[in-house]
Amino acid sequence: MRSHYCGLIGANEVGRKVTLCGWADARRDHGGVVFIDLRDHEGIVQVVADPDHAEVFKIASKTGYEDCLRVSGTVRVRSNLNEKIPTGHYEVVAESIELLNAARDLPFALHENPNEEMRLKYRYLDLRRPEMQKVMRTRIKLVQALRRWLDARGFQDIETPILTKATPEGARDYLVPSRVHTGHFYALPQSPQLFKQLLMIAGFDRYYQIARCFRDEDLRADRQPEFTQLDMEFAFVEERDVQDCVESMLREVFFDVGGIELADPFPRMTWLEAMTRYGSDKPDLRIELELVDIADAVKHLEFKVFAGPANDPDGRVAALRVPGGHELSRKQLDDYAAYAAKFGAKGLAWLKVEDAAKGLQGVNSPVAKFLDEATLAAILQRTGAQNGDALLFGAGKWKTVSDFMGALRLKVARDRGLVVEGWQPLWVTDFPMFEYDETERRHVALHHPFTAPKVDDAQALAADPAHAVSRGYDMVLNGAEIGGGSIRIHTPEMQSAVFRLLGIGEAEARAKFGFLLDALKMGAPPHGGIAFGIDRLAMLIGGTEAIRDVIAFPKTTSAQDLMTDAPSPIDAKQLAELHVRTLDPVRKGDG
Repeated sequence: MRSHYCGLIGANEVGRKVTLCGWADARRDHGGVVFIDLRDHEGIVQVVADPDHAEVFKIASKTGYEDCLRVSGTVRVRSNLNEKIPTGHYEVVAESIELLNAARDLPFALHENPNEEMRLKYRYLDLRRPEMQKVMRTRIKLVQALRRWLDARGFQDIETPILTKATPEGARDYLVPSRVHTGHFYALPQSPQLFKQLLMIAGFDRYYQIARCFRDEDLRADRQPEFTQLDMEFAFVEERDVQDCVESMLREVFFDVGGIELADPFPRMTWLEAMTRYGSDKPDLRIELELVDIADAVKHLEFKVFAGPANDPDGRVAALRVPGGHELSRKQLDDYAAYAAKFGAKGLAWLKVEDAAKGLQGVNSPVAKFLDEATLAAILQRTGAQNGDALLFGAGKWKTVSDFMGALRLKVARDRGLVVEGWQPLWVTDFPMFEYDETERRHVALHHPFTAPKVDDAQALAADPAHAVSRGYDMVLNGAEIGGGSIRIHTPEMQSAVFRLLGIGEAEARAKFGFLLDALKMGAPPHGGIAFGIDRLAMLIGGTEAIRDVIAFPKTTSAQDLMTDAPSPIDAKQLAELHVRTLDPVRKGDG
């Protein structure tokens, strides 16, 4: 139907006849001449219709916004150049215009900024917008670049099942009832984790897959119920082998797709150091602010808010210096306290430094009366607080303080313009093997139950699981976790020991993971891998803050597709074939 793309018309086409297809981005009537900006996925070119071609002029005069057109004509140099677009030196003098389809009752104009609900309901129209075309093409280029890099280095693209087995741990599975096997269900994969490990046991050595994954969990702006990840696995590797390989891949791909230069090498930091300094296992290193522990300086005080946690082996007292924070109003400080409360804080103490040389007489703080001169001097020295600065204090359980002070660090930095431009990648390593779930009264895996511990002895692991360190590692970029992986357990003895520590009994382990335990007995090699969120990578490179912008047809935060109206009820006949029936949800107060 066409010979050229609108956005690629250039000097080589001058004097030549072309046929273009696209949408009317705008129409202008100027002194008897009609101009149409014709747009396709490559860009815009100006089309000219003059009265000398009566039929062409008539159609052009009636062309509406977003009408779908086919235009044939000759390319010439424009008299009024437009330097804002690549084709701004050229135009097409129309010799024929065909209305392929009229655009009727548009819910919004493409140059408008419609609300999120409208964008998702009419997603096909939203995707037609040039800014959405640009970000989606960035995602396409990203996937192409990843495939080229991996294919050139001997990685093998192998598909793994979508219909698989439900397993415990992690997020909830999406379940699919089987019509043939009454009362049995498949699960959609949360990741290809076990299958890629089995591929290493099968001898494929280096695997990758652009994999679709599914998690039935509560959603956030950067989460979707179905998502895409680059899944990778390596045989006969240790942590550094995996990290060095994918680090090289990311540097090359980010530069090819986005012109972004990443550090060489990426810095590394243990989980404990990241939590201690930044209150986060995915610290944003563009922010220089750090948390400073002051427990030893305040443990002697009679002020129990500080002294209690300071003398508790599981407690923490931390300070955050806010440069120029003396100007913060009482309302702003109260707002920060309310924000910290969302992450578990029971309160937020503060101190403003007016004149450090005057000691306690030179500070303004509700807690100053509980301090002595030596304690204040130690706090100011350790935090580096200067005249005009403020200090925010967090006290309580170590993990809770780390969490709310880490969140506060990010908010303060964003509010006060302390986030430096640029790209700051980071490897976070040596995660805890387990964390204790108070509700379930058992240990749960911090990564997943197939991550190997640093200790090689199953008995030693069982003796002190609370302090066990895993061989897991995460890739962080500008405060976002973009990938996570680990060296895997490759012996049945260690895998069984980890299952026991997670409260998975022998019978349950056999029923759910028997195939894995059998495979590990058959010469399983040491192996490890990593997975990167394609959606998140595309979001970062594309410069958008919403992960929905880089997914063609995303769901809402309540896991709905507003365009197709999914999920939707299923009729009784289909349910009967599956031997499934639905129950109305139980309401509070019902017996």
